Amino acid sequence: MCEDLTRRGFLKGSGVAILGLPLLSSPALAARKKYKTRHVVLVAFAGGVRSRETIHEPANIPNLMRMAESGVIAPNINVMNNGHFGATMSIFTGQSEFRGIRENERGQNPTVFEYIRKGGKIPANMAWLSTSGGAQQRNLVYSGHEEYGENYGANLIDAAGVFNTEFQKVIASFGKPSVPSRAEEDAVAKLRASMTPPPKVKGLANDPATVQRLQKYILEEIAGRTSRITGPGSSDARAIQVAVSVLKLFKPTILGVVLQNADVAHGSYNGYVNVIKRSDEQLGQLWNAVQADPDLKDSTTIMVLPEFGRDRNLNQRNGLDHGDNSPDLRKVGMIAVGPDFKKGKTVTKDMNSIDACPTACELLGVKSEFAKGKVMRSLFAR
Repeated sequence: MCEDLTRRGFLKGSGVAILGLPLLSSPALAARKKYKTRHVVLVAFAGGVRSRETIHEPANIPNLMRMAESGVIAPNINVMNNGHFGATMSIFTGQSEFRGIRENERGQNPTVFEYIRKGGKIPANMAWLSTSGGAQQRNLVYSGHEEYGENYGANLIDAAGVFNTEFQKVIASFGKPSVPSRAEEDAVAKLRASMTPPPKVKGLANDPATVQRLQKYILEEIAGRTSRITGPGSSDARAIQVAVSVLKLFKPTILGVVLQNADVAHGSYNGYVNVIKRSDEQLGQLWNAVQADPDLKDSTTIMVLPEFGRDRNLNQRNGLDHGDNSPDLRKVGMIAVGPDFKKGKTVTKDMNSIDACPTACELLGVKSEFAKGKVMRSLFAR
């Protein structure tokens, strides 16, 4: 069907300018010479993850520790137990967000995606969020802030399929086909039939072969591999694999990843540890993908941190809750690696999870004007 489905061949042969997919970051960001970072991957290791099972037990996270050898470990990240939704949102907005356990309201504080899209003047296809799924996580891609909002939101893909804004408009009838199967070809055929003739941009147009090429590539690259991931922690594993695919295909300026399966800890300590190990394995693949790509290797920053930890002691179910206000709950360990960070260091300075957003913005040369967090300058090499 397509003779060349590599990213380079795909972009070269697809007339992909009709989607506004640039090979380079925005000129506004490229002009920023202060830092070497051109791409940021911000991973919320959510679900409640203690340092005891991560940075204090390196055997559980060999891949994250491998990343730390090229970056930094920050063991004293202060967090607020605002509930999973609120604490995770805090990472992306740079403000302490208080949200109820079942609350599903979009926040009013701009997100890191909005800051970077507006300040860097980048299109939506250069800002992505890959999640484990769930209605709450979909609210993280943009806020209700009157100066930012949906026009500066990120593309969203959760573990089950594509949900979001501009990208969804292109593949509106894509659905959730299984692959590889006859259903795959049927889904592509239906999608092709549903698409209206595309507009011309700089002389390029979506001819039928190009449309077919684009749809097939997205179907195989994003939906195909993840459909085969099953078992405990599978939605987190799929979210990371989707992130790897997006990273390779679009090389976005900002890519967020939200995990959640560690919350199995409430009922099973062993299950919780197994989720951590599986997520570490998948994050290792993300790191490998960055290192293998000459366009990403020396220009990508990755920050991985939990939204909060867990209780000091096991509960009656031999699991771990999160409500005792102990240091195990209130302090987490972050691993950060990138061209502008120190190498192979442990930085013990107290920082906050809300500092992640302004730090990402600083590295990309944009302002996070409403964030309350501070730039984590103690992590920088200079």
